[in-house]
Amino acid sequence: GRKSARAAPRLSVLGGCLLAAGLSPDPKLAAMLTTFSLAGLAGFQAVLGVPPALHSPLMSVTNAISGMTAVGGIMLLPALAARPRGASQLLGAFALLVSSVNIAGGFLVTRKMLGLFRRPDDPKEYFSLYGAPTGLFLAGLAALSATGRAGGVGVAGLASGVLCIAAVAGLGKQKTARLGNTLGVAGVAFGVASTVCSQWLAGATAAGLAGVGGIAAAGAGSGLAIASRVGPTELPQTVAGFHSLVGAAAVATAVGEFLHLAPLGLLTPVSIGAIVAATYLGAITTTGSLVAFGKLNGALGSAPVSLPRRNLVNALLSAVSLWAAARMMRSPTLAVGRAALAACTAASLFVGAHATLAIGGADVPVVITCLNSASGWALCAEGFMLSSTLLTTVGALIGFSGALLTQDMCVAMNRDIVSVLLGGYGTSATGGGEAMVFEGEATFTDVEATVENLKAAKEVIVVPGYGLAVANGQYAMAEIAKELRAQGVNLRFAIHPVAGRMPGQLNVLLAEAGVPYDIVLEMEEINDDFKDTDICLVVGANDTVNSAAIEDPNSIIAGMPVLHVWEAKNVIVMKRSMGAGYAGADNPVFIKDNTDMLLGDAKASCDALNAALA
Repeated sequence: GRKSARAAPRLSVLGGCLLAAGLSPDPKLAAMLTTFSLAGLAGFQAVLGVPPALHSPLMSVTNAISGMTAVGGIMLLPALAARPRGASQLLGAFALLVSSVNIAGGFLVTRKMLGLFRRPDDPKEYFSLYGAPTGLFLAGLAALSATGRAGGVGVAGLASGVLCIAAVAGLGKQKTARLGNTLGVAGVAFGVASTVCSQWLAGATAAGLAGVGGIAAAGAGSGLAIASRVGPTELPQTVAGFHSLVGAAAVATAVGEFLHLAPLGLLTPVSIGAIVAATYLGAITTTGSLVAFGKLNGALGSAPVSLPRRNLVNALLSAVSLWAAARMMRSPTLAVGRAALAACTAASLFVGAHATLAIGGADVPVVITCLNSASGWALCAEGFMLSSTLLTTVGALIGFSGALLTQDMCVAMNRDIVSVLLGGYGTSATGGGEAMVFEGEATFTDVEATVENLKAAKEVIVVPGYGLAVANGQYAMAEIAKELRAQGVNLRFAIHPVAGRMPGQLNVLLAEAGVPYDIVLEMEEINDDFKDTDICLVVGANDTVNSAAIEDPNSIIAGMPVLHVWEAKNVIVMKRSMGAGYAGADNPVFIKDNTDMLLGDAKASCDALNAALA
């Protein structure tokens, strides 16, 4: 009953918004809303099938697809000359450049990640053969465009949207995940090619097309160079950095489109609303992603930082975008629009940075998925602005994908997105009172005793955390697992949904070290097995194994689903120190009677264990 009571008002508001959209005299709006809804439903269903182990590649591939902001940049570039001139064209060139960085870099990062999951006995894959039909399709599209037939452009746009949705669906299984990435590359290629051919049919010259190609090649080269140096440990900040490029491209395209349409008197209420929405969402994505990058990269502290009454400040500054839209609709002139968009952009840039700075370190994974979703909505707004069904389709796919991942992360931490964004989790007020003080003394162990216990065990569960990634200890841990399993120990890995700094990061990390993915289990699959486990080896994890989430209602992580490591007969915690985790909550598991602490650098400890086992 409560669920229905909450859903009914939301559906009523949604119905009212749809009816309000029907007031628009623009016939394209209903068609775009139809495209948005159908693409969103298709994308939502596709994302539902993606397992948590592949959430990192999912975010990476959707990030690459969001580089379709290149389409808007291409449409702003000059048709008759190679060099862009004027503010509108320069903004288009910038959007194309950073979008190309995102496309090339994102797909290469995804390919590298998915390649880590391959096992030695997996059959050889021949996905490069798909280059033949892709090339033939592009050649056919060029031939049709050369004869003046515009039908090929629409077909290519349709194929692009379908392939992008199929790319996400392909990530539903390990066997088809790498094919999904290949389909995503083809989908973006078709989308960009259809836009280029559309410009060609509209009168673009060889010089104009050469300018597009040059900018895209420069961006793609930079993206490949960046992605080639990215390892699993740097993945979260890389994704955040790429998100900022998508946001910047959306802002550049929105402002550029305004500067193009305003002098011609072609602004409509729908286009103005879309321009402001793309500017607002893009600006928030840009600075929010940059702050997230700084937090993940260690350049910024993880503690929340904000102005007094920050939610009111953010709300008032966000309202500037509504004022900008209303002001531009009343007076759609170049001078008025420039001032309104400048105010909207500045306010939105501040909101993105301020809102992300105020979010505690433990909520950073949610911020990453939320920004992933926001980049999709910015792309959607760009689609409405340009009346592009292609951008609307792809934007809805990414927006719903990120929203679903955000929901999964919030459920995994027993939070809702409102409490995360408006503050609460990650602050001392979260638990509703003073946290309990757990009394007791920790017991310590050494490498020799740990090795003897592991050799005597029959059932072992390893719980890796972000500390393992920071120490780069995954290779030694993989060797330990291999040796113990060879000795008849049933060793498995347990992964918490929010382990690491983005969904699925630890799965990628272990795959990089050669750990078979079929012994890496999710929390729901393995949590009931701890009570039958001889030894639980916790390596660099803290918040995700903190029993205070269950034992202390006033804990900062109260109610968060955690791995029940303390139910094992013996728990060995490998950490650098006895300090609190990313959320700042003390962990009573460290002082339980069945827990032994093995302090030291995770890599050094794993290397020592591996050497003693050999």
